[in-house]
Amino acid sequence: MITIVDYGMGNLRSVEKGFEKAGFAARVVRDAEAIRTASALVLPGVGAFRDCMTNLEERHFTEAIVQHIKAGKPYLGICLGLQILFTESEEFGTHRGLDLIPGKVRRFRFDSSVETAGEELKIPHMGWNAIHKNLSPPILQDVAEGAFLYFVHSYYVVPDDPAVIAATTHYGIDFTSMIWKDNIFAVQFHPEKSQETGLSILKRFGELAEKS
Repeated sequence: MITIVDYGMGNLRSVEKGFEKAGFAARVVRDAEAIRTASALVLPGVGAFRDCMTNLEERHFTEAIVQHIKAGKPYLGICLGLQILFTESEEFGTHRGLDLIPGKVRRFRFDSSVETAGEELKIPHMGWNAIHKNLSPPILQDVAEGAFLYFVHSYYVVPDDPAVIAATTHYGIDFTSMIWKDNIFAVQFHPEKSQETGLSILKRFGELAEKS
């Protein structure tokens, strides 16, 4: 059973349906005990980092999420579910994250050098873009190098340790679009919105969940 955390941000039904299409049962939960006892956890979300952390803390979810990850059980973070793993974000001031992955969350900033290079870039970064694999995490087993996935975000993560960077994407700069460390898998793109390629990622995570 895939456990999806509902903390009041994002369209969780699309993630739930994605796992169902991939052949795995999923449930959306709204209490800390269900998170604590989950065998595999998914944290999706769109919106502001500050609001995300506030919602998690008010619902007493943060400790349960950290315990799940430190117990070595599979975790999949999607968009905000990636960003909150980091030490802090600069979105609307400086705000602390879970600090499970040392590093920062930064906003895209494009100067004249990007404009003169012929790239017309808008914020947020929205739409299909390619990922380039640095590592070979099991959930990318069926994803080709240079595959296109769907993005919607204005901020990106900057890990202190480049060894956790599983994939990068170019949008004015090369930014981290996936991290992988032990049982932590977290992506900036939205697999649930990325058609067959995205479903293959959810399927591989589901298989990891079955083994946990």
